Amino acid sequence: MFIQPIDYLLAAWFVLAALSTVYVAVDQYRNNPEPAVMKWGFILVTLYLGPVGLLLYVLADKEPRPDTHEEFIKPLSKQGIGSTIHCVAGDATGIIIAAVITAVLGLPMWLDIIVEYVTGFAVGLFIFQALFMRNMMGGTYWENVRSSFMPEFISMNAMMAGMIPVMSLLMMGRDMRAMWPGEMLFWAVMALGIGTGFVLAYPFNVWLVAKGMKHGLMTERDEEKSSGYDTHAHHGMQASQGHEGHGHGASQAKHDHASMAAKLGPARAPTRTQVASMAGFTTVLLLAGFAYPFTQVNMGLSAHEVGCKIMAPGMIMGFDTPGDAMRDMAAVDPRDVAFQAPADAKGGQVLAPRVENGVKVFDLTASVIRWPILAGQTVEAYAFNNQVPGPTLRVTEGDRVRINVTNNLPESTTVHWHGLILPNEMDGPAHITQEPIEPGQTFIYEYTVGQHGTYFYHTHDHVDRQQALGLYGALIIDPKDPTTEVSADLEYSIQLQEWLKRQWLTFPAMPMEGAMPNYFTINGKSYPATETIPMKVGQTIKVRFIGSHTMAIHPMHIHGGPFEVVAVDGETLQPSARYKADTVNVGPGQRYDVVWKAERPGKWLVHCHIPHHTTNNNVEEKGGGGLMLVIDVRA
Repeated sequence: MFIQPIDYLLAAWFVLAALSTVYVAVDQYRNNPEPAVMKWGFILVTLYLGPVGLLLYVLADKEPRPDTHEEFIKPLSKQGIGSTIHCVAGDATGIIIAAVITAVLGLPMWLDIIVEYVTGFAVGLFIFQALFMRNMMGGTYWENVRSSFMPEFISMNAMMAGMIPVMSLLMMGRDMRAMWPGEMLFWAVMALGIGTGFVLAYPFNVWLVAKGMKHGLMTERDEEKSSGYDTHAHHGMQASQGHEGHGHGASQAKHDHASMAAKLGPARAPTRTQVASMAGFTTVLLLAGFAYPFTQVNMGLSAHEVGCKIMAPGMIMGFDTPGDAMRDMAAVDPRDVAFQAPADAKGGQVLAPRVENGVKVFDLTASVIRWPILAGQTVEAYAFNNQVPGPTLRVTEGDRVRINVTNNLPESTTVHWHGLILPNEMDGPAHITQEPIEPGQTFIYEYTVGQHGTYFYHTHDHVDRQQALGLYGALIIDPKDPTTEVSADLEYSIQLQEWLKRQWLTFPAMPMEGAMPNYFTINGKSYPATETIPMKVGQTIKVRFIGSHTMAIHPMHIHGGPFEVVAVDGETLQPSARYKADTVNVGPGQRYDVVWKAERPGKWLVHCHIPHHTTNNNVEEKGGGGLMLVIDVRA
């Protein structure tokens, strides 16, 4: 599924990679006079590097005109490419196999890298060098293993020194889909790592070829089909050019590395000190490439823990960021969306209970939905009963209630009944009063309501994530004695929330770097999509402000005159304690009941007095945005 802009680019790149690989494979076996092992080397490298592999093939190895391959591949620069191609084809194949297996097994990144190195080295040495090159190198299989060990060690160290930091930093970067082999990004990061390893390994392979320790490009012709062309005359050592061993064919390649090095002469043949220095230097490069990611990312995490998670742009993650924190901060995966709410969907709708043996029964189901907050703007939300906020539960003081909560989220959850006096086992905090409700499970909350006033319910498992993503709803409890209620002609509940939507994804808004909100909603909508409340002059309205949000303190203000604060946090104030105001600071979890009288006709705003909170993605639309709605008073 395409959930980020880069996904479209990657799809196009992989199409090009496939076409490039097909071209190289067909051309190699139809036209290019080269041993099979090198044919497969270029095919595999083109599969991994796409058009880059095709470019290397065309510029360094593809016979430009009939019977010119021998001369075309003579330059040491091209021989180094051939040697590196062979190294990368073998080692990278082993590395990729190991990377897939370790991701599936859930090994931590540091161990993943070690397994990749061992597997890549083993495949490169025992299969691509000692086995596939045996006919060209001569000698027994184990003789070839011994003679190939040091060149392979030097080349592999250099390549892996380039691959490790690229793979580690990108896989553990903002978009950690790169950790999971089922994602395109995984293969893109592997390809980039292989490309970086190729670049770093190339100069070392040039040296190895120049010293006769590795084979470069070769020419292999079917003599019966070469029309009398003397192929062997173009396979020999080219001493006059100073590149001995660069252009050998299959017949000449049977000299082992020692004999080829001997032909270089005492001044140019590699010494043990030179070889040891090269081995030591590439080992230092390898250790540095392995150590550096430990200073930047948490190498103790695995694909099972954070694979497929995407962090918000600008979010700071370091080597000590826990996996639990990453999971809580990650974007909602659009592939988890189970319901697309229509554009005119409304949240907080009153849920009528059914009555069973005198008990009022409600059913709540938590799931992932796509919810419209504005015309043309949606968020991926966690929702109760496919609406944000969740349905309003309205009961009467003294009622016995039963709430069946089913969890269809991709993670565990619970429900807390904010401000209620009830049995402790029904309170909802995960791991404290109950075990979390796992995906697919149902938990039954049952208690007798002993209070009245404005309350709300919300998740109490990974609250910073789940409540920020919409898992909350109003709980209105009417008094058993209606005469004790503060009366008004109309009533309206306002549930506040902050949202973070960037680069097509919804993240839980949090008071930290990279997680600050850019959208704000009243009852799941941003102005101008919020409701308009119709009133007549002289009417009163009870506004229930509910702090269902998770971050800021919102100073909520009503234009057109002051209101009277009649209840705080569900508790009705005595007449002598009630007071006039035009703004109340609604913090997370707080509730205020206020009564406002329509004194004059007109359109009167209800809004947060922090200007940024009345914008949509920092932009005003039709006079504002975010936490705004209009009371339309008619004469």
